[in-house]
Amino acid sequence: MVCDRYKGYIRLAREIPQIILAFCWAHVRRDFLDAARSYPKLEAWMLDWVELIAELYHLNKQRLKEWDETKSLETQNQDFKQHHQALAQASQKMKERYAHLLEAEKENKNLERIQCKILNSLNNHWKGLMVFVLNPQVPMDNNTAEQRMRNPGMGRKNYYGSGSQWSARLAAMMFSLFQTILLWGLNPHHWLHDYLDACANNGGQPPSDIRPFIPWMMSESRKQQLSKPLPELTATPLESEQPQSP
Repeated sequence: MVCDRYKGYIRLAREIPQIILAFCWAHVRRDFLDAARSYPKLEAWMLDWVELIAELYHLNKQRLKEWDETKSLETQNQDFKQHHQALAQASQKMKERYAHLLEAEKENKNLERIQCKILNSLNNHWKGLMVFVLNPQVPMDNNTAEQRMRNPGMGRKNYYGSGSQWSARLAAMMFSLFQTILLWGLNPHHWLHDYLDACANNGGQPPSDIRPFIPWMMSESRKQQLSKPLPELTATPLESEQPQSP
């Protein structure tokens, strides 16, 4: 489970051994960036760690270009193995660097409190942060999931009627409907316009035959049509606004 460092996830993994937590590198990176903005005298030190994290992302991206998901790590091609080794070495160097700093801190007390806090967090979550190294199918962060949750997350308090159960059920249906349309490569605006137009032509009622609006029942030509943006409509002036004949 790719996740942030919320303690609820950690407790869940303790109770269910089958769950493996893969902690998000974007959250770790954010720790250093936030500290760089808040502590100007530590900015260079913090950004140096940001560069190290960027190197991990780069090496993993290079590795994934060569990855064959049908093969084990041992049977991947040579290019993959080279990138994989480079990633493992970079990860080990990062571990040795923070471990050395924390060990020296016990005697010399050279680090600021915020530095110790971030490095201790890195150390405490290191095992979960390293899951992606031996499991290329695991992403380094949960950005994709968080981005897809942004609209529902923001809307739960902003949508009209969001405090009622009917509104929540309606929102769930709409999210499911439009996500299905997107997964089939259709244009939601075009699809919705055609559907509402069919309802209007049927006296304000749903069309008696909804097959033209169900992606897996559409003809290929229909899917091609609805995959394109809705053509711009030319508004017709109201009769009362049309110029009168002399």
